Amino acid sequence: MSRLTRISILLAVFFALDKAAGFIRQIVVAKLFGMSDLLDAFNVANNIPDMLYALISGGALAIAFIPVLTGTITQEGHDSGWKLFSRVVNLVFMVTAVLSVVVFFLAEPLVRSRVGVAPGFGPEQQALVVQLMRLNLIGTLIFSVSGLVMAGLQSNQHFLLPALAPLVYDIGQIFGALVLVPDQPFAFGPVTLPAAGLGVQGLVIGSIIGAALHLAVQIPGLIRFKFRWSPTLGLKDDAVQRVLALMGPRLLTMLYIQGVYLLRDNLASRLKTGSVTALTYGWMLMQIPETIIGTTIGTALLPTLSEYAAAKDDDAFHATLQRAVRVLAGVTIPIAAVMGGGIGPLLGMVFGFGPEGTQTLLWATRGFLIGMTGHSLMEVAARSFYARQDARTPLITGWISFAFYIAIASLLFRPLGPAGISLTDSIIFTAQPIALLIILTRRMGRPIKLGSTLPRALGAAITGGGLALFIANLSWTASHPLFGGLAALSSGALLVLPWIWPELRLLLKL
Repeated sequence: MSRLTRISILLAVFFALDKAAGFIRQIVVAKLFGMSDLLDAFNVANNIPDMLYALISGGALAIAFIPVLTGTITQEGHDSGWKLFSRVVNLVFMVTAVLSVVVFFLAEPLVRSRVGVAPGFGPEQQALVVQLMRLNLIGTLIFSVSGLVMAGLQSNQHFLLPALAPLVYDIGQIFGALVLVPDQPFAFGPVTLPAAGLGVQGLVIGSIIGAALHLAVQIPGLIRFKFRWSPTLGLKDDAVQRVLALMGPRLLTMLYIQGVYLLRDNLASRLKTGSVTALTYGWMLMQIPETIIGTTIGTALLPTLSEYAAAKDDDAFHATLQRAVRVLAGVTIPIAAVMGGGIGPLLGMVFGFGPEGTQTLLWATRGFLIGMTGHSLMEVAARSFYARQDARTPLITGWISFAFYIAIASLLFRPLGPAGISLTDSIIFTAQPIALLIILTRRMGRPIKLGSTLPRALGAAITGGGLALFIANLSWTASHPLFGGLAALSSGALLVLPWIWPELRLLLKL
C-alpha cells in the first residue's frame, strides 16, 4: 500500500465509526421526537452557528490554512509553523467571539424574517429556534479552536487524533440524547442511566459536551509535536497574510455552501411538518458513504497535493489526482444506486416515522444519493485548487452554482416537496466539480483519463441497483424489513464488486 492509501484507510475506519455513532444518535433522537415541530426546530437552530464554524475555521480557514502551514513547516521548520498556527488561532477565536455576540443579539430577525432560516414556522416554534441557536453558539466557540487544531495536526502528517475527534463529539451528543433529554431513566441492559428531563435543550447541551471532547482528545497531539502557544496576532506576518489571502475567496465559497443549507431549510419550513427533518436525515444517510470514501480521500490528499504543488511536480500531482477521480467515480456511482434501490425497507423500521414520513424520507434520500458522486468529486476537485493556492476558481464556480440552485430549487420544492430540494442539491453539486476538474486539467495541459471506469460504474449501478430495488419490493420484504433490506443491499453490493474491482485495486496505489 502507498502512504496515501494507509492514511485513507485509517481515516475511513474512523470516519465509519463516526458515521455509525452519528447514525445511532439520529435513531435515538428520532425515537424521542419523531417527525415533530421540536425536531424541526432543533435541526434549523444549528444552521447559523454551523455556518459560523464552517466559514471561520471548519471549512474556510482549515483548507486555506493547511497549504500555507505545510509549506512553512517544510521550509522553515516546526517552530515557525507553530508560531503561524498560534497567530491564526488567536485571530480566529477573537473573530468568532465577536460574531457570536452579534448572532446572539440578532437571533430573532435571523429566524423570523422572510429571508431567515425559518420564516414558515409558527411563533412558538420560532421562539424555540432562537433559544436553541443562542445556546449552540457555545459549541461554535469551542470548534473555532478545535477545527484549526485538526488542520495543524494534519499539516504535520498526523491524522489519528483528528480522525478520532468527530467520534468523541458523537459520544457527547449521544450522552445528551440518552441522559439529558428524557424525563424518565433509560435502561440499557443491566445499566440504568439517570434522566435530566431537559427536553430538546438537552440535545444542544450534549453537542456542547461533544465539542469540548472534540478539542480535548487532540491536545496530546499538540504535546507530541511540541506546540508552544504565542500570544500574538502577527497580522503583518507574510505567512499570516498568505493564509488570509487564501481565506478570503474560500470564505466566500463556504458562504455559498452554507447559503445552500440555509435556503434548503428556508424552503422546507414552508412545506408540511417533518420536511426539514426528512432533508436532515436524508443528507445524513447520503453523507455516510460519501464521507467514508470522498472526504477520506480528499482529506488524505490535501497535504500531499500541497507538497507536490510547492515542489512544482505537476506529473505527480496529475497522476495522484487522476487515480483519486477514477476511484471516486468507479466506487460511488454503484454505491449510490444500490442504496437508492435497497434502503427503503430499513428506513421505516429504524426511524419509526410512519408510512407517510418514511416515504418522504426515502425520496429525499434518493434525491441526495443522485449527487453522491458529485459531492465526493468535490472533495478532491476543490482541494486540488487550494493545494495550488488558487481559491478564486472554486469561488467563481460556487457562486454561479448558487444562482442556479436558487432558480431550480424555487421551481421544484413545491411540486416535489423535500425530494425536489434534494434533487436540486444533486444537480448543482455534480455540475460544479466536473467544471472544476475540466478547468484544472486544461490549465495543466493534462486531461484526466477515466478509461473504462465510467461505463463499468454505470453498468454496476444499473445491475446492482436494479437487483436491490427488485428485492426491496418483494412482498416478503414488507413483513421482514430488516432481513429484506439487508438482503437487498448486500445482494446489490455483491453484484457490483466484479464491475469495480480495478478501482478497488487502484485504491491501494493512491
